[in-house]
Amino acid sequence: MTERVVLAYSGGLDTSVGIGWIAEATGAEVIAVAVDVGQGGEDLEVIRRRALDCGAVEAYVADARDEFATEYCMPALRANGMYLDRYPLVSAISRPVIVKHLVRAARQFGASVVAHGCTGKGNDQVRFEVGITSLAPDLTCLAPVRDLALTRDKAIDFAEKHQLPIETTKHNPFSIDQNVWGRAVETGFLEDIWNGPTKDVYTYTDDPTFPPVADEVVITFEQGVPVALDGVPVTPLQAIQEMNRRAGAQGVGRIDIVEDRLVGIKSREVYEAPGAIALIAAHQELENVTVEREQARFKRQVEQRWSELVYDGQWFSPLKKSLDVFIDDTQRYVSGDVRMVLHGGRATVTGRRSDASLYDFNLATYDTGDTFDQAAARGFIEIYGLSSKLAAARDVRFGNAVDLGTQGGIDA
Repeated sequence: MTERVVLAYSGGLDTSVGIGWIAEATGAEVIAVAVDVGQGGEDLEVIRRRALDCGAVEAYVADARDEFATEYCMPALRANGMYLDRYPLVSAISRPVIVKHLVRAARQFGASVVAHGCTGKGNDQVRFEVGITSLAPDLTCLAPVRDLALTRDKAIDFAEKHQLPIETTKHNPFSIDQNVWGRAVETGFLEDIWNGPTKDVYTYTDDPTFPPVADEVVITFEQGVPVALDGVPVTPLQAIQEMNRRAGAQGVGRIDIVEDRLVGIKSREVYEAPGAIALIAAHQELENVTVEREQARFKRQVEQRWSELVYDGQWFSPLKKSLDVFIDDTQRYVSGDVRMVLHGGRATVTGRRSDASLYDFNLATYDTGDTFDQAAARGFIEIYGLSSKLAAARDVRFGNAVDLGTQGGIDA
């Protein structure tokens, strides 16, 4: 029986050429798998037809937009997932859903190998291959660009020689990856980290320097998930799409960062994630109102580790699954409304309310009606500072007290 290879297929030059390139190099039949995670562009049926025309024996296509929004973007939102505190994991969270469909197709069509179009320098090769073997340890992985020397010039020559139905002359100076959660742009002149991004880098966001009139939005959450915008019910996908539109019009969510890749190099990336950035800001503020202090402090540590794991391709790992359980528990009371103003590149929270709020006006107020027992503060401070007081007394006893010096003092 002829071996079969499942190929993650985008419809572009490299993966279209990859179909025939893999077949010639390995003698295997190729099944193309295209997954829509909200990247836009061509219709899935057009992509499916092209894959078959380029030599694929089967073409598996999946509209995974709702699945991606609900099962991947929402967990990232509830985790406030931000790598290096700035990058909302745009590409990293899309790889696991693509991986799941690749493995599903491999099982459906009897393939023993899964191929992808990544190079040997990036994070995505790790995300794909670790994800694949985490779901199906028996499968092996192949990367034509990395393993079979499929360079861009060879891809163009191959496409022209075999008259493949794919554009080979258009050159985009950037490498772009996008989905409903955001857009990632790299390479080209951006590789010089002194060069500022030019206008043609951006698609999801308008220039925040000249914004339209400020846009006020009320986001309703239930257990950490947005369920309505301005009182109108929305699905997770609709919430992201609408906030992309509204926050993007105000230039919210532009990120320019030099980040640490998993393979050990630093890489300059420009991201656009208007909906993600606005939703995370709103979610964080609602958590400030509804999540208990010590739980919130610990969650911030969990969020950082969760983001690192997801960035590093460990979506299906045991530790990430365990952290998910903790995060899920923290979201029990994260329900309510957040009012936010979008304007000039900023998403600013101006109001918050929740039936599960831990904010007590009568305890917080300094005006008449204050119910906080200020007399209790003296004893609290005495006990809270007792260990430090005892340690300071020991320092004095052993001659190690803090040297206060005389600089700045006034001589008597």
